[in-house]
Amino acid sequence: MTAVTSQQKSAPSEQTPLLGRSEEEAVHDAPRVPVTVLQGSAVMIAMGLLLFIQATQITAMTTAQSAIAAEFDAFSVATWFSSVFLIAYSSITPLSGRLCQIFTPRVYVLFTTSLLALGLFVTASAPSLTVFLLGRAIAGCGAGGQTVTAFVLALDLTSKKRRGLFLGLISVAMTTGISSGAVLSGLLTTVYGWRLIFWVQAPITLILAPIMFFAIPVRPEDERLDARRLLRKLAQVDYAGALTLTLSVTLLLSSLASSTIQIAPIVGFLISSAIFLLVEARVASQPIIPTGIVQLRSVRLTCFAGLITMMARWSVLFYTPVYAMVVRDWSPASAGLILVPTNAGFGLGGVLAGWLHIRKSQSYYLSSLTGYLLFALASFILTTLATPTSAVLAFICATFLHGLTVGALLNYTLSHLLHLTHADIHYIVGALVGMSRGFAGSFGSAIGGGFFIRELKKGLERGFERHGMLEGKGELVRKLLGSPALVKSLTGVEREVAVRSYQVALQRLFLASCGLILLAGLAQAGTGWRVSDGEKRVQQESECEREDEGEGV
Repeated sequence: MTAVTSQQKSAPSEQTPLLGRSEEEAVHDAPRVPVTVLQGSAVMIAMGLLLFIQATQITAMTTAQSAIAAEFDAFSVATWFSSVFLIAYSSITPLSGRLCQIFTPRVYVLFTTSLLALGLFVTASAPSLTVFLLGRAIAGCGAGGQTVTAFVLALDLTSKKRRGLFLGLISVAMTTGISSGAVLSGLLTTVYGWRLIFWVQAPITLILAPIMFFAIPVRPEDERLDARRLLRKLAQVDYAGALTLTLSVTLLLSSLASSTIQIAPIVGFLISSAIFLLVEARVASQPIIPTGIVQLRSVRLTCFAGLITMMARWSVLFYTPVYAMVVRDWSPASAGLILVPTNAGFGLGGVLAGWLHIRKSQSYYLSSLTGYLLFALASFILTTLATPTSAVLAFICATFLHGLTVGALLNYTLSHLLHLTHADIHYIVGALVGMSRGFAGSFGSAIGGGFFIRELKKGLERGFERHGMLEGKGELVRKLLGSPALVKSLTGVEREVAVRSYQVALQRLFLASCGLILLAGLAQAGTGWRVSDGEKRVQQESECEREDEGEGV
């Protein structure tokens, strides 16, 4: 009888998994929200296009900057063409996680996509520098919301086994846009002018908005959201925290991004930062940066490491095209192509890590630290190769390695953090990681740009002084700081001084980024191999607080 029963239990039936997985395993690995093949394909394609479009906006300025600065006579503020977009992008990110929960991903992505399209239309038709920067800020707000939505959709619509792969695909879409932005900008600006970049993308973005809305499936909890509950949730959003955080970052960057560091904005930054901390600790019922979660060492150090890591990464993304244009004397379109290898490596690194290695929830501590060591090595190699006479193939290989290592390590560090934290706080953790990496773009462009401009200015002034030509060169120096393309029109000693100054400033910037990477690696090392008892207790207390507030995560 026992033998018969055992045989009956092991006999296959219509309910037996085809791949040998038990029903319990299949349920545990199922996505949070069921999705059909058609819906999933539509979401993946439309979201990929949106991420591609917003990413092109980040690097389009590297090759269009000279033309825009010349049209608006804005050579001294050229670094803000990218910074204002990235500040808005990163400032909206902390709110996006909460707003995405309140309005549901399908409604929120409809709003943010429309906002991105509006910003692109305003930028394309801008009659003045002020309107141009306003359009960039609006577009940045829309883009920041989409990045968080993409992360939420990756958590909701994919199984744990395939989550790493889809997080890698998000990186692919972003990095493809980043590498294409400089190329397309260089081609279109040279032939048709810089405005066409935005005129082409704005209507495409507007069309993608309803496609995303209808493709994203409705979650069961979305149907229970009535008007009264919606208003109550909206009232708890930390608007004051978002505004003071944005103000703090803007004031800090406005000082550090200039050719000379200003004291007044730094004082304003300290005051607004104090107000922000007061709001978060005493006023906000749902703080933009939840104190309970930030107390987690793993979250705090991963976010800090991510911020430093992407600052180092952005220094390469923004300034390797400048190296190609000035030091190598390439055309703007050809200079944009130099981003293709590094971004191909970035996308490949994230996908390979997610596809081949990150296949379950576990610790990826050693993988993360190994990635940081290789990333620092690649940055140091770039420093030594950023000369007029180095082999072009060697420089391209170094940029590829730079992208490959950082693409993999970002996937590893996020997966390691998800392993160290409870699933109930993954949305908030994802928003915090996205915020830190998003702020890295604005910090990298503004602070890195400020460092580069100060080094370049010193090099130009010393170079002209060494040749007894400094007097009367003030206007030329001012224009060279904001227009790399101007170097091509120079001849003789002026060109020699300009090229040499750009080369030295770029090498020092790449070397500084190598130091930042090592610092980020030390921070990541502090996250630990596994969850400590203290962190378990903090997570349990944080979960109890959220349950008492009746919100959940």
